[in-house]
Order: sequence, then C-alpha cells, then structure tokens
Amino acid sequence: MAHLLMVESWVGSMSRLLPRAIREAGHEFTFLTRDLHHYLRSAPEGTAHPLLAARHVLTADTNDTESLLPFAERAHRALGFDGVITSCDYYLPAAARIAGVLGLPGADPEAVGNACRKDATRRILDRAGIPGPRFAVCDDWAGTAEAARDIGYPLVLKPVDLCAGMFVRRVDDEPALAHAYRALAGFPVNARGQRRAPVALLEELLEGPEVSVETVSCGGKTHVVGVTDKSVGGTPAFVETGHMFPAALPAADAEAAERTAVDALEALGLDATVAHTEIKLTPGGPRPVEVNPRPAGNRITELVRRVTGIDLAAACVDVALGREPDLRRRDTGLRSAAIGFLVPGSDGVLEAVDGADSVRGAPGLLELQLAEAGKTVRAAGSNNEYLGHVMTGDADGPGARDRAEALLARLRPRVAAR
Repeated sequence: MAHLLMVESWVGSMSRLLPRAIREAGHEFTFLTRDLHHYLRSAPEGTAHPLLAARHVLTADTNDTESLLPFAERAHRALGFDGVITSCDYYLPAAARIAGVLGLPGADPEAVGNACRKDATRRILDRAGIPGPRFAVCDDWAGTAEAARDIGYPLVLKPVDLCAGMFVRRVDDEPALAHAYRALAGFPVNARGQRRAPVALLEELLEGPEVSVETVSCGGKTHVVGVTDKSVGGTPAFVETGHMFPAALPAADAEAAERTAVDALEALGLDATVAHTEIKLTPGGPRPVEVNPRPAGNRITELVRRVTGIDLAAACVDVALGREPDLRRRDTGLRSAAIGFLVPGSDGVLEAVDGADSVRGAPGLLELQLAEAGKTVRAAGSNNEYLGHVMTGDADGPGARDRAEALLARLRPRVAAR
C-alpha cells in the first residue's frame, strides 16, 4: 500500500475520480489544501466529500510554493509519502516541485511549469519546429493592438495561465480586441486566489475541427490511448459543448494528431505524465492548441474508460508512484461514448429543466446529471457554467454523439430573470 500527497484538487469529477482510483488500488492519501471549505461546499448535501476519505487533511498556504516546500518536507518526515499528485492545473507546478524536493517520482518541474503556461508552450513548440499559429505575447494594450495588426484578424486572445476556456475570445477587429483585452485585464486573480501573469497571448485563428489526444508517458515512452473529438459553441467564446471517444476521424487524421501530440510532449520534456493535448486539424495539418499535463476534464476520462476499460485516473496514480500503468484495452461492450453539455444562454435563476423525464431510461443513456432548481445561472462564457450533461454509448459504432445530441435537445432549462 502506497501513501500519496494530494495537493489541492478540482471540485468536479476529478475530485471524486482520483480518490476512487487511489482507494481501488489499495492506497491512501493525505490531502493538502489552503481551504478545505472550498471542497466541502461542492459536496452533495447529506454526503461526505470523497476528499474526506484522506488519511490526513493538512492545511498550508498552497499558493506560496517557497513556504510550501519546507512544509511538505516536514510532513514527509512525519508521514512518509510515496508520490505527489493533483488534478488541478493551478497546482501542477507546485506538486511537481514538491515531488522533486522529496526525491519522489514525477515529471520534471520545469517541463510541467512550461506546459502550464500557454506562452512558454508556444515558444518551446515553435523552437522545436512543430507547426503552430502565428502568435505574440503582449504585456500592454499598445503592444497588443500593434501585434494584432501584424498578425492580422481574425485572432484569438487568451490568458496564459487560466483554464476551462476562461476569457479565451475570438476577435475580428480592434474594438472586439479592446473589449476582450479589458475583460481579461479586469480579472487579475484566479479562482484560487493566485495572482495572474499580466500578459495576454494573441494567436492566429486556426480553422478546422478540434480534437484532443489522451496519452500516458512513463519510462521515457508515450503511449497514445486515443483521440477524442470536441464540439465548441458560444462565439466569441470557446465553450466546449460536447465530446465523443473515439473521435470519428479518418485513420490518417487520427494518426497525424497522435504524432503531433507525441512530438509536443517530447519537445516540452514531459514524462511521468498523463496528458491531454488539444489539437486543431487545419487544412495545413494538425496544430497544437495547448498541452495539459494532467488527465482530461469534462468527463473525457469516463468516456475513455467506458469504451476501452482504461482508467486514466488510475494511470495518473501509477505514474505518480513511478509504476507502469495498466493500459490494456478490455471489451466493455461499447464502441463509442459521448457527452453533451447543457449550456445556458441567459442569466437568471434556474426554475427547472423540462424534458428530463423523457431522457431518463432512454436507450444508450449512461449518465444524466442536471443542476438543481434555484441555481444561479450565467450565460456561458467558459466551461464553468454548465447546467448538466447527458452521457451516451453505442455498442455498434460511432453513434454515441448523435444519441447525446438528440437527448440533449429534449432538455429545456427554464431560467427566470433575477
């Protein structure tokens, strides 16, 4: 039995999947957080949050890495850890540094830090000769406007250090760029109380479908688990509205995406990592969008498990312990699995989601999760505002997406103005 140190967590599905994977492998974990109530508020009423299954809960300022490192050393001497893990992007660099200081398995801290900074990733991939969009990193409005004129519209403006599509915007002219720039500048501190880097990344708009490549790297080799497709809405935002695994792609396109992901991971120097690399399939070939050195979110890991039997959360635990993960495919009875998200289009308070009864029990339905009445609703500008999802499977082929979209169309949220 191994003992892991978990440094913070997302509050969504990974806050349940990682503790489950640790428990099912016969291990235990200590949870380290700056604010336990951040997680307890997200637990379903009347139930204990899975993070409370920790052997110990430690409190420290996880946003101050320099003071966190000696704290982790003292905790290690007292409790003895075999690995360090997190699912939250904002703490991936800290977890990697702790593992390095404690002499435990893990990815190179510099590589993780570069992958978590979109501007550093762009520079490294560009130097490695991996084709990508024209881009500029800008630290003031004058430089941003000038870079936009040099690259040419349409463009994408994005923060270098936020997640879930927050403040990522398509801009087609200078007034739209100014609006997006002001909105990003008005968000100087992220949801975990960390001060953001005061720069913006401008990129040439890449045309074409978007996919993600799910990989596990260990022992110097990257194993491709598969390719997931993505549907996006909410222009000028980029809101993920659904996914299907495996992506319904010609074999040549899937192979090209896989090669690009592996090349990007190698360029960044990422090993001992479960990664989720997003790629645009442009007319000129695959182009990396970003490299995430952690398992995919938005329930993609569950889509993968439903189809292949491969548990990427369990693989994340294994690589954190320096062990070879089990990536053998199993017959699950499904050829494809998909998820569709209920995306709100207006602000207000959720009164009900009509049509739910007609979805429950529908053929191929794997999961139905809906927000409770009374939830405050905001028109979606990122992947943080969903009102629920449907997950479907198809035992015969790539029909899971069509099923998910058909069921999602039956759901009609009633939102009252505030």
